[in-house]
This record gives sequence, structure tokens and C-alpha cells, in this order.
Amino acid sequence: MKKITLSIIALALVTGAWAQSLDRSVKPKPGAAPEIKLGKTESFTLPNGMQVFVVENHKLPTIECNIEFDVKPALEGDMAGYGSMMSELLLSGTTTRSKDKLNAEIDQMGANINVSEKEISGGGLKKYEEKILDLMADIAMNTVISKEELELARKKTLSGLETQKNDPDAMVRNVSAKVNFGDNHPYGEVATDETIKKITLDRCTNYYHTYFRPNVAYMAIVGDVTVAEIKPLIEKYFSKWQRAEVPVATYSIPAINATKLTKVSFAPRTGSVQSVISVTYPVDLKPGMPDVIKARVANTILGGGSAGRLFTGIREKHGWGYGAYSSLREDELGGTFNASGKFRNIVSDSALGAILDEMRLLETEKVSDTTLQNTITYISGNFAIGLEDPSRVAQYAINIERYHMPKDYYQNYLKNLAAVSSDDVMEMSKKYIRPDNANIVVAGSKDEVANKLARFSADGKIDYYDYSGKSVKPVETMAAPAGMTADDVYKKYLAAIGGENAINSLKDIKIVSNSEVQGTPLVITETKKAPNMWKQTIDVSMGGKTMTYQKEVFNGTKGFQEARGQKADITGDDLDEIIQGADIAVELHSDKYGIKRTLKGMESVNGSNAYVMEIVNGKGKKSVEYYDVTTGLLVKKIQGEGDKAQTSDYADYREVPGTNGYKVPYKIVESGAGNPTISATVQTVEVNKGIADTEFN
Repeated sequence: MKKITLSIIALALVTGAWAQSLDRSVKPKPGAAPEIKLGKTESFTLPNGMQVFVVENHKLPTIECNIEFDVKPALEGDMAGYGSMMSELLLSGTTTRSKDKLNAEIDQMGANINVSEKEISGGGLKKYEEKILDLMADIAMNTVISKEELELARKKTLSGLETQKNDPDAMVRNVSAKVNFGDNHPYGEVATDETIKKITLDRCTNYYHTYFRPNVAYMAIVGDVTVAEIKPLIEKYFSKWQRAEVPVATYSIPAINATKLTKVSFAPRTGSVQSVISVTYPVDLKPGMPDVIKARVANTILGGGSAGRLFTGIREKHGWGYGAYSSLREDELGGTFNASGKFRNIVSDSALGAILDEMRLLETEKVSDTTLQNTITYISGNFAIGLEDPSRVAQYAINIERYHMPKDYYQNYLKNLAAVSSDDVMEMSKKYIRPDNANIVVAGSKDEVANKLARFSADGKIDYYDYSGKSVKPVETMAAPAGMTADDVYKKYLAAIGGENAINSLKDIKIVSNSEVQGTPLVITETKKAPNMWKQTIDVSMGGKTMTYQKEVFNGTKGFQEARGQKADITGDDLDEIIQGADIAVELHSDKYGIKRTLKGMESVNGSNAYVMEIVNGKGKKSVEYYDVTTGLLVKKIQGEGDKAQTSDYADYREVPGTNGYKVPYKIVESGAGNPTISATVQTVEVNKGIADTEFN
């Protein structure tokens, strides 16, 4: 590949040196596509059916091994999500090694071994090649999934699902899966709390024993090895792996054609100030099909990078967002087209219109020779760079066997790419880029955006979905009862949490909560002292040890934050926010902080009606608060805008002993602002214990 790179550089130098002697009125003819040499790939097949591909690369004393399973499993159904949990479960230990022993052996080598529902991979230094193969074989043949590991994986997965419930990208992804493929296709299944809770140990174990078989396995070994030395080791550790009949489920690719016109699917996200928009649909485009290369050129012109028409139009021409992109993915069970971006509420409909216009333009107007050649050069460069990675070469060898592609498919890739014409681009656009037969999926503000998008739906209607792709009736903002004011709602809230006397009785308070992020236990401790001292620490428990991961402190005058050994003063808007939050009786001091409340109406929150209040503080910052109509308690709060928006949900209010009725929520879920969702449960609340000022130094 160095020769190709040097040839391109040399051509550029020659072009620069002789530029003045060229006749620029004559378009130069494209040069011949360079010949591709994939390097030496050798293969063999074990008696049990496992196919092995070896790619030598002696630049570094390392090896990478990947086992890929060609499986088409049955639908997960009411236990959707167990496949994605396999990455945790299949490292639970084996009949010969406990989980701790397995992890210890991996760590001692400084190696890496990863597992998913369709793959086992490992890598490390060449001197450990035999040990790596030994461990991978043990996992492939002898894994034991324990009930305890299943419960840990379930807990971690449920925690991850909490994030999705308010993540607009996850909302669009889940809704797209449902409307593109439906419930009867594996790509249309979406895990929910209900399906994760139903997963049984038998279902997970049966999947492993059914589909992890050598006769559907492709192994690629890449690195400082030769077939002569590695084949005996593979035979030693994998020959005992028993083949078995592996069931093959069949699925049809959902059709989007003239009988299914464009529809708009909307996932409402309370308080959202921007929309995540995707124009998407399934396509019948499988690996190795003649259309793949030509379709890739068409998609790259549309939105395959920062030079794509979507990006330059949305960002550079109109300034409606940071960018927009498209993808056209081939897959044997069902490929997908997707054009997407994130846009402010006020321009969401305009940006969507621009995306659809660019898609239509490719169907009706030939691309210029310059655009075509620039695109082909761009794709050629990426392909050539990819060949520098031996693992990519190994994957190509697997693809040829797995998808029954022509043996010279990748060798002829650049030649076939160079032959793509503007007529081909238009043909592929008409076939695969279909703006008038698409699913438009949006996550954002229903009140500010949804109605403006109805004109893009063929029937003029909007279909609504929740975060998981379940069809729902949209939440409507209702008028508040006649005569009800923002002051009335807030006074009811103050009474519900104990009243002014209970709040004023607080001299200090310490709340300790438990939580976890991606399976890692957290202890969150918040301490306040009258009138306005505050401290919060987040402690992490790992390997039997506890350490303070993050700390924020305000002593009434100034504050600092400390994380991972880095300490910084709190200033600006962050300081203003902490000054207000540190006030132990902040609920009673609205005037002090210039807080203005406006009652906007009522909405349903978690099945109960809640008053919706818009809050504007003295700095002009807005937030939205939701107060339960029946109890008067604060149940939700949304702060910030765009990617910085954070949603807090409050539940399980309890009276704190010794406070004359003061109540705090014992369950708090915080999501958004680019952070993982944190679900905290209060363990203890202590008040008026005489906390010293030195706690806030």
C-alpha cells in the first residue's frame, strides 16, 4: 500500500510542477485503478467445521484472534435483550476456571478477551498466543452462566435502560427499529424493563449451547504468526469443540415502496429545545451485491462525510445545526438507509425539508464529473488506508466465505469503484434513496415541533411512540383549573413538604444515597448547613475499596470541585447555581434569587396529572417544574437547554424524623446533560446534628 500512497503523492507533485503548461479546458481522463494486493492469507478447516484464516503481519510481536459466528437466531420475544447481555454472561467463568481465575489470567498477560452474542475475540503479545487460544477455547466450549451473574447483568442492563428513557438518540434508534422492521424481525426487537426482568437462566444457557458451535464459526488470526506454527495450537485447543446442528431462522426484509408512503413517527421529549431527526427505511442490500459499491458512491455524495451535500447544506449554507449525515448499510437480514441530524426546534421543519430535497435531487439530477471523481477518490483512499490494518484483510477473507462473494471481490474493489458513472449514481438513488417512501422519526418537543412536521406525512398525521418504540397516545397539555395560579401551586408544595416552620427548623442536614453507574456502586453524600454551606461527595466502590470519585464544596463564600485528583475553583454561572442550591431554606427565598413562576397548564407525568410551571431565575435562566395535582409534591424538573438539559424525577417522599413534618424524596433519577443516568435511593437522612463548619473547608 505504500506504493499506492507514494504514487498519489508523486502525481500531486508532478501536477503542481507542470500546472501552467496544462490545457485546463480539456478534462483529464481518470487514471487506471491501482491493482489491490491483499497480502498473504492462508486458510484451513478443522474436522469439526471451523474455518480458520491466518494473516501474517510481523511488524509487532502481537496477535489478534477473532471468532465470528454465522448465526440467525430465533426472535427473543418477551425476553428481548438477553442477546446483548451475553457480553457479560459469557465471561462468568467456565467448568475449569472461576470468573476470578479467568480475569486474573487475562490480566497477568495484559491481554484482552471480549465476548458478544455472535463473537469471541482476544489479543495480546505473541509470547502468550497459546494461552490466549486456550482461554478462548475454554470460553467457547465450557462457559458456565451462573444465576448470580445473570442478576448482575440484569441490574446493569436495567440501569442502562434508564438512560434511554430520556435520551433522544436512543428514542430515535428504538422507534426506527420498530417502524422499519416491526416485531417479527430481529432488528425490530427493543429491550424494555419488562423484557429484561423476564429473562431466565435457561434461555441464556440454551442460546450459548445452541449457537456457539464450530461448524458456524469463522476464526481469523492476525499478527506475528505463520500457519505452520499456529495450526497445531488451534488443533490442540479447538479440535475437541463438538459440532452440532444449528437452527437457522428466516426473516423477510420489510418492503417500503409506493404502497407505503412517507409517515412521521414522533417520540415526545418533555422540555427538549432541539430535535433529533432521522429519515430512514429498510433496504434490500446484501453484502457482495453488485449494487453495494455504486450505492456507496451515491450515499457518500449525499451525506457520507463533511463534504456531503447534507452537511454543507445544513451547516455551512443555512447554519441550522452542527451537521447532517447519511448512511446506507448492507446486511443479509435487512439493510437500512438513514439520513439524520440534530436541529433547534425553530428550524426543525426547515432542516427536514432540506434533507428530503437533497435526497430528491440525486434522483432527478445527474452529479457533476468533478463531484463524482472527488467522491471516488475519497472512497478509494479510505479503502486503501483500511488495507493497512491486517485485521481488516482477515475480515475480508471471512466475508468472502460467509456471504459467498466472488473470490476477487476485494481485489477488484477499486477497479469497480472507478467504473461507477453518474448514470449509476442516479440509478442507485432511484433504487435506494427514497424520500417519498420513508419513515421520518423524530424525538423532541411535541408542542413546539410535532405539528410543523405533519405536512411531511403522506396522510398528514403524526404517529406517537414512547422511548422503546411502543405506540402511545400523545400527552396533551391541559388548561389548569379556573382561578388556579402559580402561587397557589407553590404554596401547596411548601405545605406538602412540611411548611415554613419545618423548613426553618433545619440547622443542618445530611443525606446519604446509594446508586450505581454501569454496575459500579456509588455512594452520594449531600451535606448542608445553615445558612448556605454545602458539600457533595460521590464515592466509588471497586475491588473492595472505596474512593472519593468527585467532590464539590461551598463554604458560603467560595467553592471548589475536585475529581480524579484535579481541583478547580467554582466560578461564573456554576457558582451562581451553587449559591442558590446551598441555601438550606431555598424553597422560602424565591424573591432573594429573583425567581418568577408561570403556570403553563397540566400534563400527565407517570400516569398522574401534574401542574406545569415555567421557572425563570434572576439570571434569566429557564427551567420547567412539574407538581403533582393531588399531592402537591414536585415530581419532575428539567434544567438547561439542548445537550445540556438535565431531567430530575422525584418520588417516594418521606417525612424525616425530628423535623416536625419535613419531607424529602427518597428516590431521585437524574438523566441527560451528556452524563449517564443516575438512579439514587436515599439510605439515611440526619438533621440538626451540629455539623462543624470545618466540613466545608
